[in-house]
Amino acid sequence: MRIMGLDLGDKTIGVALSDPLGLTAQALEVVRRNGSLKDDLIRLKEIARANEVTRIVIGLPRNMNGTIGPRGELALEFTRQVEQSLGLPAETWDERLSTVAAERVLLDANMRRKKRRQVIDKIAAAVILQNYLDARVKS
Repeated sequence: MRIMGLDLGDKTIGVALSDPLGLTAQALEVVRRNGSLKDDLIRLKEIARANEVTRIVIGLPRNMNGTIGPRGELALEFTRQVEQSLGLPAETWDERLSTVAAERVLLDANMRRKKRRQVIDKIAAAVILQNYLDARVKS
């Protein structure tokens, strides 16, 4: 049972996967978006099938006060599309400050700015997924 975590952006989708036990998240790849939701969903379905994914967690951008703004509404609609297209349960997870945490990890690793830009989205997906996994263990 693997869980796939997604960090949705305008130009990219960061992808992370859990280990088979659902304890740890690993960054996997960055899907470059070409403006076609259909192409995005095809690639995500390929990843899900190849890795025996049983659930998908998608980062939900919330405002700092907890409300859902326009970006959050887009993420909710994307979640519905993913669930319908991939035939897997999909849910959202609060992603507030996940990119900040991912940036901090990469800075601590002394990664150059150009390289950080190439991997930040998949690291953010891993942060979102790890937070989700940790919350499941605690409950």
